[in-house]
Amino acid sequence: MDAMAQDWSASGLAALTGMPDGPPDVSRAAVLSRARAVGSELSGLFGITVDAAELLAGRAALSGLRRQGRISTGGATRLIAARDGWFALTLARPDDVDAVPAMLESEVAIDYPWPAIATWAGGRQVGDVAERARLLGLPVGVLGETAAAAPVVRRCGGRNPFHDNAGLLVVDLSSMWAGPLCGQLLARAGATVVKVESPTRPDGTRHGERRFFDWMNAGKLCYATDFGRPDDLRQLLSAADVVIESSRPDALVHRGVGPADIPARDGRVWLRITGHGADGERAHWVGFGDDAAVSGGLVGSDPAGDGPVFCGDAIADPLTGMHAALAVGESLHRGGGEVIEVALASVAAEYAALPLVSAESVGPVAEPAGPVLLSQAGELGADNATVQHMVRERATAAC
Repeated sequence: MDAMAQDWSASGLAALTGMPDGPPDVSRAAVLSRARAVGSELSGLFGITVDAAELLAGRAALSGLRRQGRISTGGATRLIAARDGWFALTLARPDDVDAVPAMLESEVAIDYPWPAIATWAGGRQVGDVAERARLLGLPVGVLGETAAAAPVVRRCGGRNPFHDNAGLLVVDLSSMWAGPLCGQLLARAGATVVKVESPTRPDGTRHGERRFFDWMNAGKLCYATDFGRPDDLRQLLSAADVVIESSRPDALVHRGVGPADIPARDGRVWLRITGHGADGERAHWVGFGDDAAVSGGLVGSDPAGDGPVFCGDAIADPLTGMHAALAVGESLHRGGGEVIEVALASVAAEYAALPLVSAESVGPVAEPAGPVLLSQAGELGADNATVQHMVRERATAAC
């Protein structure tokens, strides 16, 4: 068997790709090879060890997830055939499920809406399906609609030569996976990372598999603040060397806490992670790891030839987290003073463009191996006093 296919199988990623009652799919094995190369670049920039296979398969290992073909490993997303193509729809939030009757323009059993969605979509053009879903704010990705694109980098503020990871203050406003992973990699490099959450809408992964939340957020200071009253947040952002956010592009701007609204330290890097981009109509498209991967064309194949299957576990998330950390590191070494925009679907499309790997036979398939968790993440707001003291010190030093 091809060496890349062997690596894919040994990593546990083969156990996450393919039909549940069929052989694992190794066609995307080049993805892991490329991710390992990105991990090596991160190691060189930050002086840390990055295990790409662990980052891609670790959540599945912690949660006991396995391949389900056209159902995502986490269960919230489905690959569905429309009349002229495939799309992925995610119903992860209560509001998503509640929007289904409006999308179908009919009553539907909310406890299990998927058969009705499949029937409705099967008689429609895939573009019409996606337009209808996006009108209602649903996370949807049409197979292969997004092209690969490098991060968008814009100058915003003065530059400052980068000196030491340990001196960096990173404010992590993101949630779920891609952004928190970027923050976790910076924390491993020695930066002080502050995880910011709203008391009324904390990171949703706090309420899921706790070990996954700990994996992404251990070692960060936990700060809670009211986003509707952003004075404290403005002070924190003014003190930051790096800001990570994954809101819709206009969400923070409407609160007066976007990158152009906050006085910046020289060299500040503002990282914006989106599902589909920050400009035009795509800025309003909602995206999660599985549907964004489909949008970028990063899917596996059913050996029976009956259509695509999901590749890995929400694979656009960890890939984007790695690329985002790399973009931040490169910006810091340029002197910063930049806003960087990274889109899940565009990162997935880069990996989808890699050559497919064929293997006459699949060797032993390892189960995903869970990361070793050395500590737990803090509770919501546990470090508010510490963070506020740090902000005051930085403000005093700047005077």
